[in-house]
Amino acid sequence: MAAPPRLSGRNRAPMTIRQRIIRRVLMIIPMALLTFVVMRMGWLDQAADKLTFSKVSWFDNTALVEHFRTVVTHNGMTHDRKDCLLFVLNGNDPPDATNLEVMERHSGSCPGDRNTLPRLFTLRVDRLSQSVQTDWQTPGVFHAMPQ
Repeated sequence: MAAPPRLSGRNRAPMTIRQRIIRRVLMIIPMALLTFVVMRMGWLDQAADKLTFSKVSWFDNTALVEHFRTVVTHNGMTHDRKDCLLFVLNGNDPPDATNLEVMERHSGSCPGDRNTLPRLFTLRVDRLSQSVQTDWQTPGVFHAMPQ
């Protein structure tokens, strides 16, 4: 009985174990580098935020804080890491409009004087119109948040 025909049309010798290992390593190294670059650039965080943040999330404080944690670190409003930001919600604000104080945390692996908690800026969130204003770079004067 004859062997089934090969689709490539070439008769090659079977690959050795060494060739298989080299081929797999040459494939894994660029994939690992690409994964590292995607994580360092924050593209993975932004993609996850776009997939999970919806119109309903504007009324969920936890989802709102996580969304703004990603936004303010990726649009240049702060150079701090996401985990070094502290968002303080004012409990006396009306439910449709919320002020979020963005503070710089100095504990754990976050650098800085541990006895201070500097205020960076305030976010004024209108949940009904889904708009945000900030006093970033202009304390006390609110303007549209940079995209």
